[in-house]
Amino acid sequence: MNRSLIAAVVVAALAAPSLASEGIPGATVRSESGKAAGDRKARFEQWCKENPEQCREAKAKAQQRREECKANPEKCRAEAQKQQEERFKRADANKDGRLTREEARKGMPVVSRNFDQIDANKDGVVTKEEIDAARKSRAGAAKGKGN
Repeated sequence: MNRSLIAAVVVAALAAPSLASEGIPGATVRSESGKAAGDRKARFEQWCKENPEQCREAKAKAQQRREECKANPEKCRAEAQKQQEERFKRADANKDGRLTREEARKGMPVVSRNFDQIDANKDGVVTKEEIDAARKSRAGAAKGKGN
């Protein structure tokens, strides 16, 4: 993997939990078990052991990104929204504005893992609106736990 790709993955992984807690589109909806986050963290720690210099650079970039988002949260929200829309468009193979379970599996694996919870009307497809609603619901639940 090249450095910029790794840095982008690390930035996304580190920024996503804070963004998800605010209901930011583009932030991932985590699985109920939390396995994905734990697996991702373990893989990152292993990568850091194998690539200490790149790890330090990636962590520094992630910290810089967090500071930028604190200074200008609206800009970060807009960027995350744009990324989410692009990700959805790429995953929507037939361009009908809805993701089937298979499209989600191929293009948005986190949505795929949580498909049944996101598909609010149980019609077998998820829309951008359903994904956004699921994120907001999860963010609201997370904020409720913190109080």
